[in-house]
Amino acid sequence: MDAKGFVEIDGSFLEGGGQALRNALSLSCILGKPVRVVKIRANRPKPGLSHQHLHGVNLLRDICNADVVGNSLLSTELEFSPRAILGNTYRVETHTAASITLIYQMALPVLLFAGRPSRLFVSGGTNVAFAPQVEYMQQVLLPNLKPFGASFDLKVQQYGFYPRGKGSCQLDVQPVAKLDAGQFLDFGHLQSVSGVAFTAGRLPMSIAIDMQRTAQREIHRHWPDEKCSIQAVKHSQEKAHDNGAGILMTAITSGGCVLGAASLGEKRVDGHVLGSETSGQLAEYLRKEICVDDHMQDQLIIYMALAVGLSRMRTGPLSKHTRTAIHVAEQLTGVKFDVAVESGGQTIVTCEGLGQRNEML
Repeated sequence: MDAKGFVEIDGSFLEGGGQALRNALSLSCILGKPVRVVKIRANRPKPGLSHQHLHGVNLLRDICNADVVGNSLLSTELEFSPRAILGNTYRVETHTAASITLIYQMALPVLLFAGRPSRLFVSGGTNVAFAPQVEYMQQVLLPNLKPFGASFDLKVQQYGFYPRGKGSCQLDVQPVAKLDAGQFLDFGHLQSVSGVAFTAGRLPMSIAIDMQRTAQREIHRHWPDEKCSIQAVKHSQEKAHDNGAGILMTAITSGGCVLGAASLGEKRVDGHVLGSETSGQLAEYLRKEICVDDHMQDQLIIYMALAVGLSRMRTGPLSKHTRTAIHVAEQLTGVKFDVAVESGGQTIVTCEGLGQRNEML
């Protein structure tokens, strides 16, 4: 903490993207600690606040009635001084394909510590590169937050893809008195694989069917006796204006683990390649018998840091996103994460949480 009372976070640390900023501001709101984030997105081709990050910053400013300095496009330094968290209805219109899920990722933990339920409408991209697809948030993040006692309801009103966006979603959040410790250690055995393969706009249904059939065939090759049901969908013109394609696969184990793998179609979409890549990624998690997939591990760090009691997760090698999230959480909360690398590509992450209570309830 500096002379002005700010905790300084180095945005260039490890991942050097938006992760440090998102987690720092979320924790700032929840803990009531002013933060200064410097060298924002220093490792990106265009450093500083992008449209997406700026919308997230301004949303948290409104939720916490915060004083903010540096909230302008491409700003590389930001000072954020929060006040009380206000549960309310909020709207964010990005007018771009900015990721809706990354904006929700910033606001969700904060709204859990509000004094009343909140509703958050965001327009932008539902399925865009370098961000969780909206189906991943619904099918993988939601069940992984339930051990913490947290929940949300996410409705897609319209799907939006790069470059125009035009998607819209509604997120409803019920506040919690506290977060329970989460345990993600018992893999058990594979019970089922489900998912959705979709196309939209001018992309034909045949691409979704190629994704579906290839993904199912690959899973049945390794686990012939397990149920694998991928749904092939062509979004209607009302649900999606533009061209888009993607696939999400979700595995559920007898130990209560929910793991996800997803791919997004680019300009030239080969459904067989997307289906094969996604099922291969999921199969790797299942072979290693991990409980938290590569894209979920970093999202759980903030909840582990705030929870009451000892949280533990069995995952694969830690991503730079996750190590960045741990670094920011340790700086702001004072908790310590223990990382133990085990044989077979497993990593056990343990944290005695801060035990943050919701003073608004």
